[in-house]
Amino acid sequence: MDNMFIENKSRFNFDETVSKLTEAIGQSEWKLIHTHDLQQLMHKNGHDVLPAKVMEICAPSFAFKLLSKDEERIYSNMMPCRLSVYEKNDGETYVSRMNIEQFASQMGGVIQEVMSTAFRGAEGFINQVIE
Repeated sequence: MDNMFIENKSRFNFDETVSKLTEAIGQSEWKLIHTHDLQQLMHKNGHDVLPAKVMEICAPSFAFKLLSKDEERIYSNMMPCRLSVYEKNDGETYVSRMNIEQFASQMGGVIQEVMSTAFRGAEGFINQVIE
């Protein structure tokens, strides 16, 4: 199960990592749909945690391939793609995401094609912030 998720240390602090990813996403074919501030949500509910944000991203051209055919729409529950940026107790910032390319390799067909292409595209801007 460990290889289904990828975690890398960022070269930047938390706020810079979120900012640089937001900028890189905006300069690509991807769209930032929403950013969930989990630290703020936990604080509102009486819990203190280290900073954590989940960024929902979508590449409309890839999403269209999964949403345009009834037989592929079942996979829409994995959309949009998500990146997580968080701090750990070591004071470092990390970026994590699901290894959707590995997951999709078990499915084949258009699902594998779309998800693998999307994964590699997203890795392009993630690589701009990680060590």
